[in-house]
Amino acid sequence: MGFGFGQRRGGQLPAEVTTFVGRADELAQVRGAFDRARLVTLVGPGGVGKSRTALRAAAGLAKRFPDGVWLVELSALRDPELIPATLAAVLELPDQAGMEPLDAVVAHLQGRRLLIVLDTCEHLVDACAMLTDVLLREAAGVSVLATSRQPLDVPGEHCCPVAPLSADDALELFVQRAAAVVPGFTVTDANRGQLTALAGRLDGIPLALELAAVRLRAVPLERLVERLGHRFEVLTGGRRTALTRHQTLRTAIGWSHELCTPQERLLWARLSVFAGSFELSAAETVCAGGELPPGAVLEHLIGLVDKSVVQRIGEDGGRYRLLDTIREYGAEWLEESGQAAAVRGRHFAYYRELGRRFWDEFLTAAQPGHHRALRAESADLRAALEHAYGSGDPETVAQGLWLAAQLGPFWRAAGVLAEGRYWIDKGLGLLGEVGGEQAWGRFMVALFSVWTGDLPGALELFHRAIAVARQAGEARVELFCDAYLGGLGALCGEPEGLAELEDARQRIVARGDGLGTGVVHYEGALLLGVLGDTDGALELCRTGLAFLEGTGERQLYGSTLMVQGVILWLAGEREEAVGALRRALEAAAEVEEVLVAAICCLVLGWAAAREKRFVRAAWLLGYAEHARRLSGDPVGMLPSLFEEQEAVRGAVREALGEDGFRRWHEVGARLSGGRVLDAVRGDMEVPAPAVAVPGARRSGVEALTRREREVAALVVEGLSNREIAERLVISKRTADAHVEHILAKLGVGSRTEVSLAAAASTVAG
Repeated sequence: MGFGFGQRRGGQLPAEVTTFVGRADELAQVRGAFDRARLVTLVGPGGVGKSRTALRAAAGLAKRFPDGVWLVELSALRDPELIPATLAAVLELPDQAGMEPLDAVVAHLQGRRLLIVLDTCEHLVDACAMLTDVLLREAAGVSVLATSRQPLDVPGEHCCPVAPLSADDALELFVQRAAAVVPGFTVTDANRGQLTALAGRLDGIPLALELAAVRLRAVPLERLVERLGHRFEVLTGGRRTALTRHQTLRTAIGWSHELCTPQERLLWARLSVFAGSFELSAAETVCAGGELPPGAVLEHLIGLVDKSVVQRIGEDGGRYRLLDTIREYGAEWLEESGQAAAVRGRHFAYYRELGRRFWDEFLTAAQPGHHRALRAESADLRAALEHAYGSGDPETVAQGLWLAAQLGPFWRAAGVLAEGRYWIDKGLGLLGEVGGEQAWGRFMVALFSVWTGDLPGALELFHRAIAVARQAGEARVELFCDAYLGGLGALCGEPEGLAELEDARQRIVARGDGLGTGVVHYEGALLLGVLGDTDGALELCRTGLAFLEGTGERQLYGSTLMVQGVILWLAGEREEAVGALRRALEAAAEVEEVLVAAICCLVLGWAAAREKRFVRAAWLLGYAEHARRLSGDPVGMLPSLFEEQEAVRGAVREALGEDGFRRWHEVGARLSGGRVLDAVRGDMEVPAPAVAVPGARRSGVEALTRREREVAALVVEGLSNREIAERLVISKRTADAHVEHILAKLGVGSRTEVSLAAAASTVAG
């Protein structure tokens, strides 16, 4: 379980899958630049290795930034307005009630010391510059490492040029990549001259060297050097200096292109429509046609992988991607072929079908898998929507709007309602005539306002949605709006509001509307809980859960359990509440529903405090409050919720002391959803560190056994060894031994240092 949209979870740096060669001077330059600047931009042409250098530099700088290094990959992003939402997703910061994504990001970053890596900025340079300028001005502890083909031109920027590799490093890189292609390949006295000439001819550009090395599968080194040299002579008329480094890279890519079969070239061009990574099934659906039948796509895709045109990625190697410069080359060929419109149309149709399956199979066991697929395909969902909205065809625009609306539950689960609303509003703005797509779009925008706590705005938007639905004949949207307008009316004190909600609920159930039935019961239960009708709220929860039980659906099921758990807790049914909340958290984890997970952890933190497990309570509260602001949140309207929260915070702060509470609260705020779920499942006192690098020596809290973590948490709370023995029902001698082992493993000399060491180890993990 981890949250983010279209990025690695938590923005973590990817593992290096090939050896890193050279760049000692550049890495030293970056380290030195951060001694006197907070924005460092690696500048250089495509294919020169800016991203690899930035990632290696960031890993080396990690110890300077106690709040972490966060990677924001921008190559697949095309719309500059989505950059703040993308950064919020990387920081695992879901939409906050009443806050724009940029404001939420700034509020989150203030007081933290971290490094943000903005990778591939050149196509969004103005927006990246604006974002960076705001971050540097508003968050004094934030530094930025950017990669771009041109500077950002932000005050205080320090540019570090990334030049092609030196002659020795270029030779070393080629030999290492060649050895991966031809086992045992090495430099000898006989081939050194040829290798040196080849590396020099390719100007030391890493991507060009890697593409050339792959050709050793087909031809021996001497033939490779001869062919490559001949190609350059043809292009330059024998004048070596006639090619710029940019042209050198394009020449190397073009040579790889010429060495492909006609079908491989065609597939390369068509694959360029994918903005991000893709699966084989997507490539077969989008790229097949004409002289490239579906059954032949896999064969030619393997050929492109063998030639390093396409990369295999993912833990199981089941996804593929093109590097930016290679994609750009293929896109030019696609445009020249006259097939671009048809291929982009098939690309849009593929992702429209993905949205349809998500919507149509929402109340089935397929739902969690669809959520995972949508997360993996986020870059291409954006590309598909951009294509639809830029088509100029009202029918295609309407189809794009319907796709954006169908993804409503996904936008919520991913915590990116601001992006979902952006796409829906953009589609609504492009359509004039009223239709069913507009009705659904307006309904979803109104619903997003409910979920983000803008209830006055939601009331107005539902009225607009119901008017459009009536005009378009969308009875289902009209019925859903009736339910929400009744509920909002009841919140505003209208006496007929509850009756209108109940009438709409009965009509939804009577027509057999599964989606409506699942939603109206938990939303209605929350409303009744806010109005103080605990029995009625719990009855609606039971009815909703009975309907969803056995369907395999997890998002509405988790939401209903969450509402039930919170109401049970506030009603004094503590044990039953905890059981419901644990089940809700498990369900939320399957669809990575961050908003539900946050509320579950909030109340589970209350439960920990009630059991006097104050360290556990502090980090659970930290995670929950980081992930979801209660102010303006519909859940926050439940009677006595704020009183309970303040009472628990006060008790935990008093038990741990101000420093201890702040320290463990910050630990929770930095946790990923997956680590929280693991800690709750394991009933841990202290969350385990993130998975260590294979082969690395374990240290800190990671080296402690589960029992030692429990003892360490009690030491942090200030309990004596005898009190620990009594709490855990063990002998004092055993408690003494545990404490001695903990001190040794943490490398500290006194009990007072255990808290600092444990918190530091947990954050570092």
